[in-house]
Amino acid sequence: MICLESNRYRGLMTRADFTGIAPRVSRTAFTAAAARAAHLLVDVQPVIFSDTLAAKLLGDHAEELLAYHHVHGTHPVLAGARAQAVCRSRFTEDRLRRGNSGIDQYVILGAGLDSFAYRSAPGRFRVFEVDRAATQAAKRELLERAGVAVPASVTFVPVDFEADPLRERLVQSGLDPFRPVFVSWLGVTMYLTREAILATLTDLGGFAPGSEIVTDHVLPAELRDAAGNGYAEAVAPVAAEQGEPWRTFLSPAAMADLLREAGFEVVEQAGQRESVAPELWNRTDALRPAALSALAHARIPEPPGI
Repeated sequence: MICLESNRYRGLMTRADFTGIAPRVSRTAFTAAAARAAHLLVDVQPVIFSDTLAAKLLGDHAEELLAYHHVHGTHPVLAGARAQAVCRSRFTEDRLRRGNSGIDQYVILGAGLDSFAYRSAPGRFRVFEVDRAATQAAKRELLERAGVAVPASVTFVPVDFEADPLRERLVQSGLDPFRPVFVSWLGVTMYLTREAILATLTDLGGFAPGSEIVTDHVLPAELRDAAGNGYAEAVAPVAAEQGEPWRTFLSPAAMADLLREAGFEVVEQAGQRESVAPELWNRTDALRPAALSALAHARIPEPPGI
């Protein structure tokens, strides 16, 4: 069954026409946005996460990418992509908006086609979108074509994650390093080496006490269930063919160790099932929680004696 689903997914996604996307623009940014958009079009109530701008940000690729979900919506891998995308977004934005931390600086690492800044009421957060320059240029063009204005509260921070000092680039772009910041880092760690993940976390660990991060990671095969392994075996080869191979798989304990080594204290960790309210899994559609990935929420502690 796994091989069959892998071959079917490869057939679906390798036919997707990405020829209009510049070489260094992330393909996964488009497929993740398509998954969020398709959740509102394919799945039924209850809605896990409502990204009302995702479809617009797909531009000329919207019809084709969403057609896969329309026609093959019950396909385990496409349904799995939707579940993963909406769970991690819901988990992150729920914690960002809790409001009791007083944090008003929001950094989105690997922002891709994230739409938070354009569907949220302006004023509370200053948003720093961090990504490759090519991906950011494509996004700005898509926003303009969709008639979506970029708020004054948004700052684009072009970064080469393999070469640029992240914290320095953020401070140069206007982030106040002496006040807490909330960081989301979703759908990225599997593409990096363990050393690169730790280097980024350590850089972020230099921000002010009270700063928070939500990140996700793909589980190693022995911790995944059949659905999670089926998804990984179908998607990872296609991602590699498109120039974005999966490199690192982390257990929750291993991710917690990396966070602690970088100066964070772990607040909570959750799999897909635990990442959202239980009643959201009372469903009649194809969405099901899988043991594929996990989320970690961590905080930089106050120094001793404070």
